[in-house]
Amino acid sequence: MVTAPSGRTIAALLILLGLSILLNSVDRGALGVAAPLMKSQLGLSATQFGLAASAFFVTYGALQPVTGWLCDRVSVYRLLAFGVALWALSTMLTGWVSGLTTLVLLRLTLGIGESFAFPSASKIIASHVPAAQRGLASAAIGVGLALGPALGTLAGGAILARSGWRPIFITFGAVTLLWLVPWFLAVRTLPKPVEAVRPAPFAYRALLAQKALWWLGFGQVTANYCFFFMSTWLPLYLVTGRGLSIATMTVFATLTFAVQAVSAVVVGYLSDRLVARGRDEGAVRRGIVVVTQVALAIGISGLAFATSPAAVLGWLLFTGAAMGCGPGMVYAMSQMFAGPRLTGSWVGVQNALASLSGILGPVVTGLIVDASGSYFGAFVFAAAVSAVGALLFAFALPPIREIDIA
Repeated sequence: MVTAPSGRTIAALLILLGLSILLNSVDRGALGVAAPLMKSQLGLSATQFGLAASAFFVTYGALQPVTGWLCDRVSVYRLLAFGVALWALSTMLTGWVSGLTTLVLLRLTLGIGESFAFPSASKIIASHVPAAQRGLASAAIGVGLALGPALGTLAGGAILARSGWRPIFITFGAVTLLWLVPWFLAVRTLPKPVEAVRPAPFAYRALLAQKALWWLGFGQVTANYCFFFMSTWLPLYLVTGRGLSIATMTVFATLTFAVQAVSAVVVGYLSDRLVARGRDEGAVRRGIVVVTQVALAIGISGLAFATSPAAVLGWLLFTGAAMGCGPGMVYAMSQMFAGPRLTGSWVGVQNALASLSGILGPVVTGLIVDASGSYFGAFVFAAAVSAVGALLFAFALPPIREIDIA
């Protein structure tokens, strides 16, 4: 007989999953925080900086189908620990880079490690959390995504102003390694039969034949674009594009991502309340994402036309609130389509598609900035991508229900 984990154990796992995504975002976003000094000291153009930022997503996206497949077949708990250790070490080593080549290689390694994060987290949530609590549980991912840049910008900005950019990477990587201690302690409390259970095999080609997988993946490309754009370029934009000091940039960016974190929790809770009251779960999750994409298009457009620091801050807070609403709902839809048996593989493929925005977006932004000497065109392009996303989620995504693969 299989013994289910206790509620306390599941709560501990969810907290640590949220923390792993937070650290994931902190370490991934350290490049953006360090950019105001790092870019000039290493002699990087905007296009070269964009190339370094996008390098992460090459391995991150390409390996997600593999890591997702593994999550459905071997211990997902150990896989996540391996990924965290690898990305923490690559973050630390970035503190000693001396040029573009080494920086790109370490960003590629960072992508390998972080490719384990979202398939693992989604697999664990789908395996242990009932549908009526899925929104709030998935909000752990959204909170981690938001608090990572918030805390990373706050701490990294302070380190940047006092000690330069290199200690940012060394400190962030060392802190991430510490996460492994409570994770192994929490996993040890899991009933052994639970970890030993293996799902029935399924044909991977049958999974890839699902139209819902591809449309949700393309939808997430547009949903991720704004977040990757903001987390990668916001500090540099505020300092070089708006002429703000590093201290003011730190406050503005931190507030943006803090609002995003609060929004993720509130929306996750309210969506679960709606589902518990009998509303169709698929309609609730989809509707929130559609509204989110429209709000992102409005917020990014507002930033492009803002004329004062106060207006910039106002539009940043609006955009941050919108960014918090979508990620948890997108992953909740993934879990609905895939079910516990297929979630790792499903999210792996979906995230691989979604990584296109991370691969192409930073380079596109860098090219626009270098060609025009302004961030205006980059903001307009990001707003247009978000608007397209609203249409995809509203009209292209099939009805949300668990698929059946024999």
